[in-house]
Parts: sequence; C-alpha cells; structure tokens
Amino acid sequence: MELHDRYIRFDWAIKRLLRNKANFGVLEGLLTVLLNKEIHIIEILESESNQRHEDDKFNRVDIKARDNEDEIIIVEVQVTRELYYLERILYGVAKAITEHIELGHIYSEVKKVYSISILYFDIGKGDDYLYHGQNSFVGVHTGDLLQITTKEKDTITRRLPSEIFPEYILIRLNEFDKVAVTPLEEWLDYLKNGHIRPDTQAPGLAEARQKLIYYNMDKAEREAYDRHVDAIMIQNDVLGTAKLEGLIEGRAEGRAEGRAEGKAEGRAEGRAEGLMEVARNLKKIGIPINTIVESTGLTIEEINNL
Repeated sequence: MELHDRYIRFDWAIKRLLRNKANFGVLEGLLTVLLNKEIHIIEILESESNQRHEDDKFNRVDIKARDNEDEIIIVEVQVTRELYYLERILYGVAKAITEHIELGHIYSEVKKVYSISILYFDIGKGDDYLYHGQNSFVGVHTGDLLQITTKEKDTITRRLPSEIFPEYILIRLNEFDKVAVTPLEEWLDYLKNGHIRPDTQAPGLAEARQKLIYYNMDKAEREAYDRHVDAIMIQNDVLGTAKLEGLIEGRAEGRAEGRAEGKAEGRAEGRAEGLMEVARNLKKIGIPINTIVESTGLTIEEINNL
C-alpha cells in the first residue's frame, strides 16, 4: 500500500471530518448505496447527541437530506459499541423525530427516518452482514398489509405504514468477508478494512480517497487519531477476553453444581464477573466513566467502587 493510501477509519471521520459541508459527498455516497436512491444532504442537524468531545467514542449523527423524489428525510447514522444496542437505536430514532418535529410542525409532516447502524462488534447471531427492518401491520387472519388513509397536499391517499414509520439498517461488519465487487461491497470493504480501490466508481468512495487520507492530517490530529484506534483495539481485546472468561467461569460453576439452577446461577455470576473485569480494565486505561457504563451496563456507583 502506498504511503498516501492509508485511510482514516469511518467512525473517526464521521465525527471529525464528514460534518463539513465540503465533505458531504462521502456521506451522500454511502447513503445512496444503502438506500438505493440518490441522496443529497442538506445539513447536519444539531442535537444533544452530536458531540465532538475527544472522549465521545459513541457517535450518532443526524442528517437532513433530500432524496431523488424531492422528499425530505432524516437519516440517523450510529457507529457504536453498547450492551443495550437495540434499545439505543429505538431511543435514537425517537429523539430524531421529536427533536426535529419543528421541521414539519404538524403530525402529517413528520419526516421519514432511516436509522443506519455500522456495527464494529457482534450484536447477535445471523448469517448475513446486512439486515433491514421496517414497520408493517399484517392481518392476523388474512395476511394482508394494512393501508392507512391519510391526507396529503389536499388529497386523500392510502399509504403503507412502512412509508411513514422508521426503517432500520444494521451493517454487521464482522460478518463481511467477500471480495468487493458491487458498490455496496466496496463500501463495506472500506468500513471494515480501510481499503478503497484506486479505480473505484462507487458513490462517495472517490471523494473518500481524496479527503480521508491519514497523512493529510496534521501531527496533532494524527496523534489523536492514533490514540482513538489504540483505545478501540484495547477495548475490543478487553471485552473479548472478559466475555470468554465469564463464559468459561459460568460453565465451570454450573457444571460443579450439577443442576439446571446451578448452571444458570453459575453462568449469571460468570457474566457478572466478566463485566466487572471489563469495567476494571477499561477504567485502568482511562476510558471515560460514561463510556464504561454504556459498554457494560454497570452503574456509575459500581464502576467507581472497582
């Protein structure tokens, strides 16, 4: 790899670089590929969650955009590791809707929200690397999809709930191991491995090759970025080790008890001790308390007592 071909991780770029209007083309490319329609960003929406503090490693970015049908939508991009992740994305979507209700003023103008989660961690079991969820109402006895009567532009129309309710996209990068051929695969190759083909035609990646080069950052920015990457590697190692140790300990205690109740109790205690060990090690390396709370589910008091 050429010296100038080292690219910044997306989770860092989305917090530090891609909020700049001059760099919107990169984000627009990713959204266009994921949503399968042309997306143009209007602005990055400010909210309580859009933090730029160095220690804020759990990112959420709300984007006001226009699609190729001239509809205004809100896109929420999350790059994070957290114990209660499904609850987090539900909360994030609710905040995106309520924080920006002024965009429409009345309920009929509530904007469609797409929640995109780029997962650098294991969220559960599944064979695919891309999952899509959407709200729909299905007849219990008939199996038909309910259409809702609504008023739009002085006319009465029928819409499916899926046209109004949020959509969720989960990108499980750990499950992606394909040779990048399609634009989507090229994007996932960059998100997971930091690779961008020199001849790429994927929307947004040509811009990324020009704007997300590691060596274009000044010394202070590179040092901050390197600390970020080191912290992620350490955190992943600590979490993985504690998860394994907790599982082994739980199974050992369960077997020793020899009863179903003992097994369950042993596994629970093993997992609890594993989380404590995660928190203890993260605390040692200087990870912020709030980050440890989000990673482990422990309380601030429990962490302070370690």
